[in-house]
Amino acid sequence: MRLTKFTDYSLRVLLYAATLKPGELTTIEETAKLYDISRAHLKKVVLQLIHEGFLEGIRGRSGGFRLARSPAEINLGQVVRKMEPEFALAECFSPDNACRVTKGCRLPIVLNLALTNFLNTFDDFTLADLAISPRYFETPKLDQYPRRGPHLADSV
Repeated sequence: MRLTKFTDYSLRVLLYAATLKPGELTTIEETAKLYDISRAHLKKVVLQLIHEGFLEGIRGRSGGFRLARSPAEINLGQVVRKMEPEFALAECFSPDNACRVTKGCRLPIVLNLALTNFLNTFDDFTLADLAISPRYFETPKLDQYPRRGPHLADSV
C-alpha cells in the first residue's frame, strides 16, 4: 500500500507545525523551501488541512498557519482518511469494475483486511508520537562537517 504525495506532504506539514512553539505561525513559503516541495502543491495541502480542522490559517501580511489542536489530539488515522482521495486497492473496488471473476473472488476480503490493518496502525498514533527535535529542521552548513580522508586536490 502506498500513500499519495498529497497525504505524505500533509503529514510532513503537520510534523513541522508540531515542532513550532505553541501558537507560532509558519508559512507555505517557508515550509515549501524546507521540504523542497512545490509551493503551489503545498498550498493545496495546507488549504485542505485547514478545511479538515487540523491547521488554523491566519490571513494577512503577518499571517501563516499553525496547528489547530495540540499534537496529542491529532490522530494520524484521521489525517490519512481525510487526505487520501480513495482507498480502492484493486479494480474490484471501483464503480467501473470490469473484472470477470469479481462475484466469486475472495481477493477483496484479503484486501479489505489489509486496508483495515493499515489504517488501524495509523489510528494507534497521534502527531505527538512523531515529535522530533526542531534541530532536524535546521539547514546544515557545509563547514559543520569535518573533511575526511585526503582532499581531492592533494591527490592530483
